[in-house]
Amino acid sequence: MSFDPAAQSLFQSHPRSFEENQYVYPVLSRRAGGISIGVNLNIAKNCNFDCIYCQVERSNVGGSRTAPTARHRVDVSRLADELWKMVEETVTGRLFIHPRFCDTPPNLRRLNDIALSGDGEPTLCGDFGKVVERCAVVQRAFRSHDLVRRTFGLHDFKLVLITTATMLHRKYVQRGLELLDAHHGEIWAKLDAGTEAYYRQVNRSGVSFDQVLTNLREAARIRPIVIQSLFMRIDGTPRAASPTIDEQEAFCCRLSDLIAAGGQIKLVQVHTVARAPAERWVTPLTNAEIDSLADLIRCRTSLDVAAYHA
Repeated sequence: MSFDPAAQSLFQSHPRSFEENQYVYPVLSRRAGGISIGVNLNIAKNCNFDCIYCQVERSNVGGSRTAPTARHRVDVSRLADELWKMVEETVTGRLFIHPRFCDTPPNLRRLNDIALSGDGEPTLCGDFGKVVERCAVVQRAFRSHDLVRRTFGLHDFKLVLITTATMLHRKYVQRGLELLDAHHGEIWAKLDAGTEAYYRQVNRSGVSFDQVLTNLREAARIRPIVIQSLFMRIDGTPRAASPTIDEQEAFCCRLSDLIAAGGQIKLVQVHTVARAPAERWVTPLTNAEIDSLADLIRCRTSLDVAAYHA
């Protein structure tokens, strides 16, 4: 998927801070095709993935790969207040007066979603269910007002959980997912590998690959999910064909396994490194390589695939 140069430069900037906000930040998202309002549920930058391509700098703030059982809390009231104001700023157009967003092309000046994401795995937050509930209140308030919905094009305004899928089996997370489902939300779940070895190399997590696959399968049996996959060249040389053909085929097999088990996959997003990664020896795949991989996934699985170039 290609965008004009002006938009492309804006897509490369995803700071998770805005003005005086602690939790809520707007980004121009190429995957959303418009403004996505991020909700950072892990401002301490802890995560149970340590992906080699992640752009979050953890070493200077004490962030780390957190044990799967670790939880933390957020100020839910402040978060909700920040979210309400940010949605209002976006739908009224005041956001596009801000220097960071004033060059946003007219066709991308639309509010697509509220995304539970941030600087770490959002489902590590012990207040996950409460946050989903408050986000749903804000979403419903703006969508339920007919004039506001029609004037600002909020027909598709939705809630999205962007997750590693490592915690989806936890009871407190599942309660939050039920609320997400009740408000027509979506799960955008990460799957970057087809084999255990490549998963260990890329995602560097203490959570087993089998647990991730099990969580994806169970989540997809209940509702359609979006699979987010990032592929890259490791070592940064033309000969470092990463992922290998065997790994690409294995990835397709994992998707087919999910479908065969009754899982519903709405879309597979295939993208590559777009911002400075954690490791300097990680570099983007070419447009042709991304397109080729997307074609392979379509051929092997018959799923809808969106390819995003660097």
